[in-house]
Amino acid sequence: MKKTLSFALVAVLVLGLFATSAFAAELKIGKAEYAAHGTKCFTIAFVVLDGDTIVRAYIDEYQFLAKSDAIGVPNADVEDGFAANFANPNMVLASKKVNNDLYSANMARAGSTVAIADNFAAIEAFAEGKTVTELENILASTSKTDLVDVVTGATLVDTDGYLAAIVAAAKNAQ
Repeated sequence: MKKTLSFALVAVLVLGLFATSAFAAELKIGKAEYAAHGTKCFTIAFVVLDGDTIVRAYIDEYQFLAKSDAIGVPNADVEDGFAANFANPNMVLASKKVNNDLYSANMARAGSTVAIADNFAAIEAFAEGKTVTELENILASTSKTDLVDVVTGATLVDTDGYLAAIVAAAKNAQ
């Protein structure tokens, strides 16, 4: 009896593995560097696609921030390495998400009430579950100003640029 039960259990597990792999989606990953917000920084967007549907989106933005206040990208503090190419040795190339508190404090001085990481999270969540075509249609049919209100939780004036970066990453998916 034990042998039969063990055999049946193993058979169910093996069949389950085969069925899962047969129905598993072919996920694709895309990445794009994009100028979503002016000329003093750059955005990196990553997307995971299931067919034409965005299942995960991730954006971050990089700009030069004061070395004394910000956490720079790796090797941004190596004076005879990567940092040797920085025009101003008192600045580091830094992630806005990693430096959320610092960057959000700068935004608050300009009147913002939503942290940069929370804005990015709202934009990522908005894109997830939509097809690339749906996102393109939203971008084409909604004004830059109105798009800020369409994406619940995001207050960034360049919301359209961040969504366009996500679309670009999706189109680069392999």
